[in-house]
Amino acid sequence: MEAIITIVGFLGAGKTTLLRHLISKSIDSGWKPFIVLNDYENANLDALQFTDKIDPVYIRALTGSCICCSGINELRNYVNRIPERPNGITFIEANGTSDSCALMEFLGVGVDPRFLPPIQVSVVDVKNWQKRGVHNELESNQVQVSSLMVLTHTKDISESRKAEVIEELIEINPLAEIITMDAIDVSLLPKLLPSKNEAKKMDHHKSHWSSCSVDLPDLPHLDSIYAVCRSLPNTILRVKGCTKIGEEQRYTYFERTPDGKVFIRPFNGIPITGPKLLAIGPSSEPSLLNKAIDESLISY
Repeated sequence: MEAIITIVGFLGAGKTTLLRHLISKSIDSGWKPFIVLNDYENANLDALQFTDKIDPVYIRALTGSCICCSGINELRNYVNRIPERPNGITFIEANGTSDSCALMEFLGVGVDPRFLPPIQVSVVDVKNWQKRGVHNELESNQVQVSSLMVLTHTKDISESRKAEVIEELIEINPLAEIITMDAIDVSLLPKLLPSKNEAKKMDHHKSHWSSCSVDLPDLPHLDSIYAVCRSLPNTILRVKGCTKIGEEQRYTYFERTPDGKVFIRPFNGIPITGPKLLAIGPSSEPSLLNKAIDESLISY
């Protein structure tokens, strides 16, 4: 039977980084991974970044719906159509605002019996855990029914802070194992059991934030990326983009995390929907994104 591993966590916690780690380790261990990526806007941008590791036929991008509610039927259909492979394992990365309790409740029904009951892995950003103001409830909800919690963003974090976060996680979910990313043994993931922790449900529609995307022209300089990101208000929790820089022929991918940090890296391939700027969070509007682009072009 094939294991289904769902990866949840707040925006910017490191879900995609963990997924890349798990895919590499599972391939090294002889597993045949299939991945499903969910996001509000253009999940294909992230999906293309995995084609250097696995054949695109084993990747699905689910855009524009939330897989813990409106998109659950589409997700089930995706999963039930996954081809059988020797040593198959399926990874599902949920969007950063998913209600993880609802996701596990709904995904456990109607899935082909060749799959094991789904297991949930939570990604916990130690640096920013429960420092998200009005979004703290959502973040704590995302660890309640996980079988495994993976600590990320631990560099330069004090031992007392780590201990504080771990203590709070145990209080919320005393049944889950807590480890760091480098301590994961991929071979043990299919052996994890679904969580029996009693969950406190939340009004998930609190976390149904706005999102949007606009076309992004070529930018003259890398500094233009920082200018775009600076121009967008902090109420927008996640910014992503893909375009060409200067005279370069390859594409460049960038993202701004909820704590304001900007990360830039080469993009793998050509974006299917063309160069885009995406935003997730309250006040995400196309006019705001276009204004930020125009200001960056004037500045540089």
